[in-house]
Amino acid sequence: METHVFPLLSSFLSIIFLATSQASDLYIPHQIHLLRPQSGAHGRDVPGLSCLSWRLSVETHNLVGWKTVPQQCENYVGHYMLGKQYRDDSKAVVNEALLYAQSLKVAGDGKEIWVFDIDETTLSNLPYFAKHGFGTEPYNATTFNEWVMEGKGLALPETLKLYQKVLSLGIKIVFLTGRTESQRSVTATNLKKVGFHTWEKLILKGPSYTGKPAVAYKSNERKFFEKNGYRIIGNIGDQWSDILGTNTGNRTFKLPDPLYYVS
Repeated sequence: METHVFPLLSSFLSIIFLATSQASDLYIPHQIHLLRPQSGAHGRDVPGLSCLSWRLSVETHNLVGWKTVPQQCENYVGHYMLGKQYRDDSKAVVNEALLYAQSLKVAGDGKEIWVFDIDETTLSNLPYFAKHGFGTEPYNATTFNEWVMEGKGLALPETLKLYQKVLSLGIKIVFLTGRTESQRSVTATNLKKVGFHTWEKLILKGPSYTGKPAVAYKSNERKFFEKNGYRIIGNIGDQWSDILGTNTGNRTFKLPDPLYYVS
């Protein structure tokens, strides 16, 4: 892993892995690896399952509705998320978004917006997953919400670069997240702390959307903006539910995320 890119994560993991070398699994129930990926971590040695092919099915949306990462692929996903390939894949997506953004003829009327998701799009939760395991256990809302309330999410560097470019072009930013209204203050503070310092609107999930699919929630919120005269120039997220549905915008971009699936 490039330690200069995620300095806080590097420090966090250094402490954790030092501790686990002294007390087995004290902090990480599912020991994955040291700070960088090791050879033989690509899933080819798992009988009956290619983890690389599994991840491809996830990213191409051929595999839908899945609840957990296959147990045999936890090491693979851990290596991928903390290693160079995840960063390279994120760069590839953002580079396309940057090329698109640079090609735009911005009207400058204040009505052009770019929609950004938050978790695993603008803020990375890798310290949480490094502690709790890489997706083989069912989603635990309690522990994840406790992590969110700590306000220690890290900026995904590639997305921060896109954010800065979009702002420089005069396009306004809208954050549209599945986080709840109770997490507004900590989310806003976390975003500002890591470099996402300004936005037109921060939209969090209200109680009226409880139990409803993310696609419906995000479609409705985007529709509201367009009804009020805004034009969605771009839309980026880590989940297909971020970029499917209605009022998705002129261009959509999907960041990699084999950790969880949101419908």
